[in-house]
Amino acid sequence: MALIQTEVANGLEFPEGPIVMDDGSIVLVEIAGPRLTRVLPDGSIDVIAEWDDPESAGPNGAAVGPDGHIYVCNNGGFVWSEINGMQFPMNRETGANQSDSYVTGSIDRVDLTTGEIVSIYSDFQGDRLCGPNDIVFDVHGGFWFTDLGKQRRREIDKGAVYYALPDGSSIERVIDNIDHPNGCGLSPDGRILYVAQTTTGRLWAYDISEPGVLTSGKGVCVANTLASLDSMAIEADGTVVVAALRDGLLVVRPDGSYDFLSVEGPLITNIAFSREGDNVAYITESALGSLVAIEWPRSGLELAFSR
Repeated sequence: MALIQTEVANGLEFPEGPIVMDDGSIVLVEIAGPRLTRVLPDGSIDVIAEWDDPESAGPNGAAVGPDGHIYVCNNGGFVWSEINGMQFPMNRETGANQSDSYVTGSIDRVDLTTGEIVSIYSDFQGDRLCGPNDIVFDVHGGFWFTDLGKQRRREIDKGAVYYALPDGSSIERVIDNIDHPNGCGLSPDGRILYVAQTTTGRLWAYDISEPGVLTSGKGVCVANTLASLDSMAIEADGTVVVAALRDGLLVVRPDGSYDFLSVEGPLITNIAFSREGDNVAYITESALGSLVAIEWPRSGLELAFSR
């Protein structure tokens, strides 16, 4: 089934991580910018913050924290290729995506008022954060985030999932040695962590026993597909909707059934739902640099924190 979509903004430099704000604007990252940007309801664009070095920074997933700041997964910078007029984060010849100026990934905090960027985590027990990708806060004020890792000519980092506190006081690795963990999200009751893998096309569900603690490091595969999965958003009824790059949107229902919805564009990367009863899905088409809106049949889950 094809969805009717309306373009909200274009000309963005590989947008991802959309957040629907209280005023109806959309805050998102431009990975190739690298910058944090606000898209206003009329489609105009304001730059909130810019990272200094585009070769060693790559703002990726983003979320509002309990302090009202935006917390950003900084992947540490990609190498970029232009293919048929579109941007892609990879070396076309080698398949590598790590920039020559790459140092480390990090979790960064951005002040929406001043644009100040502060790095709060860049390693765990001496292991650098290779390529933080997606982030979600729970109602307790902590956040889960995925580390996709980096890819070099003949090497690929093992991925991981972490739980951390926004004040910089605590970070724990909760899932280790997982291939290409990308999107993450929480069930409406906060008791299930969902993690999508890009290369395997699988969506995993992990039971949460207490804040930041999983019942087991072994999750349950709730969807096993041939797609390349990216980031996700959760509906109010618990349906998980995952951006599936070239395959549109993967919709995984609470009863375990799933299917794909077609979305126009070569690289569908992220999705966010509107607020307060307006059933709209906002989707980033990263290769074309656009943000689009789609009328959605159901309500999205309210985020733990908003601004």
